[in-house]
Amino acid sequence: MTATRAEYCVIACAEAWRDAGEILASPMGLIPSVGARLARLTFAPDLLLTDGEAMLVDAEGTVEGWLPYRQHLALVTGGRRHVMMGASQIDRYGNQNISCIGDWERPKRQLLGVRGAPVNTLNNPTSYWVPKHSRRVFVEKVDMVCGVGYDHAGYDPVVGARFHRIPRVVSDLGVFDFATPDHSMRLASLHPGVSVEQVAEATGFPLDIPSEVPYTREPTAQELKLIRGVLDPAGARAREVAV
Repeated sequence: MTATRAEYCVIACAEAWRDAGEILASPMGLIPSVGARLARLTFAPDLLLTDGEAMLVDAEGTVEGWLPYRQHLALVTGGRRHVMMGASQIDRYGNQNISCIGDWERPKRQLLGVRGAPVNTLNNPTSYWVPKHSRRVFVEKVDMVCGVGYDHAGYDPVVGARFHRIPRVVSDLGVFDFATPDHSMRLASLHPGVSVEQVAEATGFPLDIPSEVPYTREPTAQELKLIRGVLDPAGARAREVAV
């Protein structure tokens, strides 16, 4: 069974929670949600899943319980959660913007607002999902810092952001991480059918590109059956990534 680009993106998102242990997975968006649920059904059975709001759900989306706000805050501030958010802009050090485009005092466009991005990024691992990789999203410098990147996070063990970590950024072109000496963004893998040149052209800053870039791992036959038959039988994933 040949996998689609959207299914490679599901796999790339799922891999964000590999070896995570018993933590709260908070995926935001369709493909990250399918990825987190796939991870729980296969290689990460200890994940605790939410519906993005207040309910705990199983891998098929059935409500299993309620997560009180107080307990949610305890998980958020103690590093026991891994959230995957969206990004209207993201820069080379992982700063994310979902608030406005243009100058803060007179923005060209108002977006969601800062929301919980600062708390998420400073207090637990945060990854990002970008369904349309372009220079408008991958920018040299974000117009406003909402999610905190490596160049703004403190690492003092007492007062700094000791739980700050950006494991990965997944886009429709590939997977990116910050495994470089200065924590600048690195191309970690390409989705099949995508070239290094294509990624570089669609990125508004110089990426760290290894001499050999692997492809994102292929879904197994079991994973494809779960994605297509259990987790997203209506094929909604293709509306986010149509290739």
